[in-house]
Amino acid sequence: MTDDQTPMQRMMGGFAPTFVELTDDVLFGQVWSRTEALSARDRSLVTITSLVTGGNIEQLKAHIPMGLANGLTQDQIVEAITHVAFYTGWPRAVSALTLAKQLFQDSGDSK
Repeated sequence: MTDDQTPMQRMMGGFAPTFVELTDDVLFGQVWSRTEALSARDRSLVTITSLVTGGNIEQLKAHIPMGLANGLTQDQIVEAITHVAFYTGWPRAVSALTLAKQLFQDSGDSK
């Protein structure tokens, strides 16, 4: 492994090369790079709330830090998760907020 590998390349290695290519080239190379209507910050907000709504809490480990890097604040992330709790369910929101709290603490930027 080299430092110039993408996160998906590091995660999958040579196990699923087509999936890695689609992730890197299409999802992050084309979809995430489109700034005509949504900024990276907006895309992060949509992605985080979509992951919570779908119960895909594990993926938040990557997307919450990405959201912070894309300009979201901790308060905005917490508020977005709190908002979708009423649409997706309390257990998913609790799981997401618990993970967010841990990620914020780990980054040293928690309140």
